[in-house]
Amino acid sequence: MYLGVSADVGGAERSLFDILSSIRRAEPAWALHLVTAADGPLVDMAAAIGVATSVMPLPSSISRLGEAGAVNEGGALRFAAGLAGALVSSSSYVGKIHTALRAFKPDVLHSNSLKMHVLGAAAVTKDAGSNRRGTPLVWHMHDYIGTRPATSRLLRWRRGACRAIVANSESVAADVRRTLGSQIPVATVLNAVDLEQFSPDGPRADLDSLSGLPPAPDGTVRIGLVGTLGRWKGHETFLDAIARLPRGIPVRAYVVGGALYSTSGSQHTVDDLRRCAERAGVTDRVGFTGFLGRPDDAMRALDIVVHASTAPEPFGLVIVEAMACGRAVIASDAGGAREIFTDGVDALAHRPGDAVELAARIEQLATDPALRCRLGRAGRQTATAHFDRTRLAADLRPVYEQAAAGV
Repeated sequence: MYLGVSADVGGAERSLFDILSSIRRAEPAWALHLVTAADGPLVDMAAAIGVATSVMPLPSSISRLGEAGAVNEGGALRFAAGLAGALVSSSSYVGKIHTALRAFKPDVLHSNSLKMHVLGAAAVTKDAGSNRRGTPLVWHMHDYIGTRPATSRLLRWRRGACRAIVANSESVAADVRRTLGSQIPVATVLNAVDLEQFSPDGPRADLDSLSGLPPAPDGTVRIGLVGTLGRWKGHETFLDAIARLPRGIPVRAYVVGGALYSTSGSQHTVDDLRRCAERAGVTDRVGFTGFLGRPDDAMRALDIVVHASTAPEPFGLVIVEAMACGRAVIASDAGGAREIFTDGVDALAHRPGDAVELAARIEQLATDPALRCRLGRAGRQTATAHFDRTRLAADLRPVYEQAAAGV
């Protein structure tokens, strides 16, 4: 059984679907059940490949609670008050998870978000009352927890219920060990993608029409930042970098994505970013598409894909997706992203948050089509060799088996 908070298709949800797809293909006899806290595309996608699905809506006091967002808004006291209220309202939700566990009787429970790690652990502990050892629980870490004091305390409080932890990069694995200690085995399983969907060949989105812009002139180099509108994803740095490009270079930039999550304070809105573009003086060079259900179609329409996270990225799925699409990629050189690419070979690196250096990398690629082509070919080769999602079942099978055996 898999527990997820969101059914919109952000990075963690795409990674979860890739896991479900890989396991369904490799282990067709396994019964798989996805429980999400909201309805959305992920539920339909999972059902389409034969995964049983259930939607159990979270109370708003829990769904809107977010430590990172509270810090961004300077609302530490507000977060503390919200956390107290969420803990009170969590009891009934834990009961629902426990009921689902008793009905499905999974060999392993795999939680896919920080909130579900805590709630799932509470349900497993409750389950131990009727099942002597409780359902084996695996936490899948997609985030750094060392910088989240309250979350870290909650996870340490509940870590006794967890049998194994999966980290999406070595960087995240090291953070988990520092924060939670060495009692729980941690396995690194790098994210992967569907190489048939994320491919150089396929439909290309009309980014100009989606952005409400007139068609770009022939010869325009299209540059895009693709992803959710998280505050640390670097949208402001990206817009600043576009503003620094010489006007003589024929470029058009696109912000591709929308605000997916309900967590308070953690995201920009498109209107926020439009105002940022106005302040930077680039409204004539930047389009905003909003959320697109097929990011691969958007990437194929771009010449350059920019990953601009200003904080260390736990993994950086968009980097792999863009490389798989054969696009030239510029990526922030920090965190788990460093484990994906080799600077100058299959992508170009820039210092996180450095708009001057990012602008220099964009200018370098925008004026050198041969370099764009070389990086695109090398990126596809890297994705094919290391990030094919078919390997995920083989990577996770021993983790599940050891958790189920209590090893």
